Amino acid sequence: MAAVARFAWGVLAYTVGVILWGAYVRATGSGAGCGAHWPLCNGEILPRSAEGATLVEFSHRLTSGVALLAVLALLVWTFRTCRAGHPARRGAVLSVFFMVTEAAVGAGLVLFQLVADNATMARAMFMAVHLLNTFLLLGAISLTAWWLSGGAPVTVRGRGPAVAGIAVACAGLLVAGASGAVAALGDTLFPSATLAEALRADLSASSHVLIRLRVFHPVLAVAAAFAVVLVAGRLARSRQGFAVRAARVIVVATAAQVGLGLLNVALLAPLWLQIAHLLVADAIWILFVLLSADALGQRAPLAAGHSVRAA
Repeated sequence: MAAVARFAWGVLAYTVGVILWGAYVRATGSGAGCGAHWPLCNGEILPRSAEGATLVEFSHRLTSGVALLAVLALLVWTFRTCRAGHPARRGAVLSVFFMVTEAAVGAGLVLFQLVADNATMARAMFMAVHLLNTFLLLGAISLTAWWLSGGAPVTVRGRGPAVAGIAVACAGLLVAGASGAVAALGDTLFPSATLAEALRADLSASSHVLIRLRVFHPVLAVAAAFAVVLVAGRLARSRQGFAVRAARVIVVATAAQVGLGLLNVALLAPLWLQIAHLLVADAIWILFVLLSADALGQRAPLAAGHSVRAA
């Protein structure tokens, strides 16, 4: 059991790395490196072009393919290890599902040529959906690893206030994340030379819609940060162990994320800061999902139907 749990946590860490590399692909405009071809790259299985954009995009496809194989392996291993009814089985199934939809959204971006310098609302919508799916994927893998590590099954019966708070905070994180994806796209496609120029563009009625939309992200992000900190504190109240530690880290990470957001605006969204901003966002989401699972976990031991086979 310990082996499959370690593997699940490893898959989660690897998936975060793939996501960050995908952000690099978007920020460097390398999404069109393989042309309008998917899954082939410029019509070839192994591209012969040595251009930087092609290598970046192809490497992202390779690492994404490994991530898909990893969650498939996790699914098989989980089903071989856990008995019917164990929550990790559902988590593994959802992990595969969201990994497949993640690939489908990525393929859509390429096939519909919503990459490189494309500045349409269609691309913005795809990017927002991509981010939402990414968060759901990370949540599914996180829960799978949590349950494989001995986390109790989740129950919502009789926990209305906690469930409502979790739902509001999760919705806030998802909306803030989606708006962040659109804002990052605007920063990439329409870079500004100075902060004053960027602020004028944000408020100008003549600016491109992607520039005008990015002004909403800070507002949504601050609202989400407030909700997450408030709910995390309440979930950890009268508890000990993991819940308390997770809540403390969430509070610190959320404060750091707000600071990174301000720095991102001040420095005109440099590539390294965009990736750091996304990494912290992923970490906050993962921790909040795990904190929620711990808070809603059944206190009774796993039922016989939820037992785990001996490794």
